[in-house]
Amino acid sequence: MKHGIKIRRLFGLKRLDTYIIAKFLGTYVFSIILIISISIVFDINENLAKFHEFHAPLRAIIFDYYLNFIPYYTCLFSPLFVFIAVIFFTSKLAGNSEIIAMLSSGTSFNRLLRPYMISAALITAVNYYLGAYVIPEGNVVRQNFEVLYRNKSKNNTADNVQLQVGKGVIAYIEHYDNTHKTAFNFSLDKFENKKLVSHLSASTLQYDTISDERHHWHATNWRIRTLKGMREVITSGAQLDTTIIMEPMDLVFTKGQQETFTSPELLRYISIQQDRGSTNVVPYQVEYYKRIATSFAAFILTIIGVSLSSKKRKGGMGLSLGVGLALSFGYILLQTISSTFAINAGFHPNLAAWTPNIIFAVVAFFCYLKAPR
Repeated sequence: MKHGIKIRRLFGLKRLDTYIIAKFLGTYVFSIILIISISIVFDINENLAKFHEFHAPLRAIIFDYYLNFIPYYTCLFSPLFVFIAVIFFTSKLAGNSEIIAMLSSGTSFNRLLRPYMISAALITAVNYYLGAYVIPEGNVVRQNFEVLYRNKSKNNTADNVQLQVGKGVIAYIEHYDNTHKTAFNFSLDKFENKKLVSHLSASTLQYDTISDERHHWHATNWRIRTLKGMREVITSGAQLDTTIIMEPMDLVFTKGQQETFTSPELLRYISIQQDRGSTNVVPYQVEYYKRIATSFAAFILTIIGVSLSSKKRKGGMGLSLGVGLALSFGYILLQTISSTFAINAGFHPNLAAWTPNIIFAVVAFFCYLKAPR
């Protein structure tokens, strides 16, 4: 009890604040445990035969797959969990006439919203940190598990790859095998003032995965043609260690690859690809902006949830919960549609990521005006 009083004094919270925050976060965590547990049961039922067929070890199933499955889907469906939590416990408070008592005692609706917003801020901070830094690393492990033990196809080759690896430096690869990190029939052209000054060719080019430095490649059967005015100098050899500003992830694009990058890695990758003139950066931009937008959705959906469920109704929480679920699924659906438009129809990635928030912010404002005072 004394510790609770000290905490409230430290953060300037009243008993009403701690009461609502505890209810909000407790219901939020409970809804996550309940829904994710059900999802795991269905997932086990669906994949048990494949786990057995591909001899997946129990340790890998638990620690590599499900231990990364839980935070991934928790963050993905966080808007749904926020809505369910707010509507569930607020409707219960309204049904017990506690909201009426709070408002009748002189507490304004804006004051009532304060602990909700504090809770939403905590959820936003945790979700963003998980989505930007923790979950991407877990996604690498989970996706590798799916390839090994769920027979999920993964693109490991690329043909006729051409990209700019530096200013005026163009690389071309006829065929690339990501399994062995090897490029076949490689060439590298360097231009100055739109004139070719150097041409490197190699039968194979292999990425050095054990080097302490990045961008380290090993060429075999190489030849360099250097053009100096009217003269041409040719050098060749069997083996050559060289540095080329490209990596295996620049050559092969797999489904969901953007989900395996942390946010700083996404920014770096987007910047490099834009400098190269690549057109395959939109999914990565959408992923970067979506992580921010989805995290801040907790504030918008909390306002909608409180506004809808703070009024006492004869039917209890049924109507509020139904409307809340419909709106939360609508948010997730709109988020998916806007992302698809950005990737396939040229919709601006930042605008696509924030469109659901903009639309639902209007809905939140309308609900806020209709909320009981």
